[in-house]
This record gives sequence, C-alpha cells and structure tokens, in this order.
Amino acid sequence: MTATYYVQNMLSQVKSAINEQRPKVSTSRTLLLHDNAGPHKARATTQSLRELGIQFLSHPAYSPDLALYDLWLLTILKNRLTGQKFDCIQDLTKAVNSEPRTVPEEEETAVSKSIDFKV
Repeated sequence: MTATYYVQNMLSQVKSAINEQRPKVSTSRTLLLHDNAGPHKARATTQSLRELGIQFLSHPAYSPDLALYDLWLLTILKNRLTGQKFDCIQDLTKAVNSEPRTVPEEEETAVSKSIDFKV
C-alpha cells in the first residue's frame, strides 16, 4: 500500500468510522496511533490527518517500553478497555495505569515462562 492509496482510500473510512462510533465527539478529540509503516509516516498522510482534524501519535522507531515481554499486556488492556468511553485523557490514563495491577501474578509468571528469549 502506498501513502497515496492510504490517503485517498483509507483515511475517509477512518474518519467515517470515528464519526459513526463517536457521533457526539469531534475528530479533534480523537487520537490515532499509527505504527511505523511507510504510508502512516508519509508527509501526505500526516498532512491529510491534520486537514481532517485528527490528532495522531507517532510510534517510536524502537521503544524499550514495548519489549516482547510486554506485548501480552497490550492485548489484555485492549480487551478490558474495549467499548469504554472516556471523557478526558486523565480518565483514560487512570484506566490504563490501573489495569495492569489487576492481572493475577500467576498469569504474568506463566507468560514470562512461555516467551522464547532466544535471539
């Protein structure tokens, strides 16, 4: 996929989905997290997002905070927070920060034992 295709064909669908799922919230209050795929980082994409009024977060090229061990936690967070609506970024931050504390220690231990650390 090229940035041109992404901008011309996908971003309008993203905006429509945002408006459909959150009709009372403007796109200016929406944060979109993009990974480092070429079409997501392209100038045309970032410019189009700004024109649509969608704020976006850039994913760091390498983040020690997103180590292999931690990826399982992202799935847990996604599953537990899906469908919840937050009125402000502080409420979202509080929810994200409190969820990991509710994961049973046995589950965390099982995950750490199952990860293959071979390089």
